[in-house]
Amino acid sequence: MFGKWRKYSYAAQKQQRNKLYLVLVWLGAFFVLYLALTNFFFSFRILENESMRPTLRAGERFIVRSYGFSRLFAKSSGDGQKSLRLDRGSIVVIDPSLNTGRSLPVLAADTLARFFTAQRIGLINRENRTFIKRLVALPGDEISMKDFVLRVKPAGQAYGLTEYEFAVRPYHILPPQVSPLWDESLPFSGTMDTLVLSGNQCFVLSDDRSNTNDSRTWGPVPMNVIAGQVVFRYWPFTRFERF
Repeated sequence: MFGKWRKYSYAAQKQQRNKLYLVLVWLGAFFVLYLALTNFFFSFRILENESMRPTLRAGERFIVRSYGFSRLFAKSSGDGQKSLRLDRGSIVVIDPSLNTGRSLPVLAADTLARFFTAQRIGLINRENRTFIKRLVALPGDEISMKDFVLRVKPAGQAYGLTEYEFAVRPYHILPPQVSPLWDESLPFSGTMDTLVLSGNQCFVLSDDRSNTNDSRTWGPVPMNVIAGQVVFRYWPFTRFERF
């Protein structure tokens, strides 16, 4: 009798629908919170290659301060560098998909589809991966490279300094052993002619200065593809560090 009541009773069916609505509401609220946190405040990333040796290693995991919220103020103020709090020498996440010009509702719908399908189904093409690189020069800087070390002269200054002297925290690079026969005109030769960055360009490099792709091959990157800044390495625990 009780089983039939559970199956046919209007009150029981209404109770089941209410439970289903409650579950859907909680799922929706959780997704909105997840979307807001990961796009506007912080996210988790993993380094998939050795391009940032010796500072970072493949497989290490990081907490990234997202620039989504700050980017809203950057658009309105016109001062992207100040709004995004970009510092020379910091480690940043480059996301080429941010330069697609897609609207926020489309990106949100794509994130929703990927969230509920464990990243198996998406509404837009996101073949471009994200990259973790060292931000070494900001808009307006005059830059050149010698022996794999960048020299930076900020706009309005009479002289330049090496990238290390402008860095907010000390770091080391991994210069490759270059053959004397290696032509300096090659992208990874360690030499680069003087270049002046425009008002919306940054220059990013790998700490491993061998044949790893960065601004030496891409060219300067627009500021709007900088998704965030690496602030903590939380895995492995033995290498926990603040950046």
